[in-house]
Amino acid sequence: MNRNDLETRLIEFSVVIIKLSRKMRKSYAARNLSSQLIRSGTSVSLNYGEAQSGESRKDFIHKLKIILKELRESYICLRIIQKTQLCSDVKELEIIKTENNELISIFVKSITTASKN
Repeated sequence: MNRNDLETRLIEFSVVIIKLSRKMRKSYAARNLSSQLIRSGTSVSLNYGEAQSGESRKDFIHKLKIILKELRESYICLRIIQKTQLCSDVKELEIIKTENNELISIFVKSITTASKN
């Protein structure tokens, strides 16, 4: 996967997170989790853009770690939303969780590779 493919994938992830938030129930808990998910789920694509301009290898790796942290936070948030049934579109939620997990795997591997080089 090249840099542009990953960037496109992260942007698409951010877009589906925003769309999912629109499908969530209207409650205090849903609004709170939706806001948190939007922050963490959209920051991954924004931080990836910033990582591309890393000032050094160490800075680049640090920014990748921030992306990984935000992906993990998004995943936990999605699990909470699923377990509390704050979103009625269960199928879409499962698809997003799968993509989230795959992105986590990509960034774990990317950080490992970048750290070795």
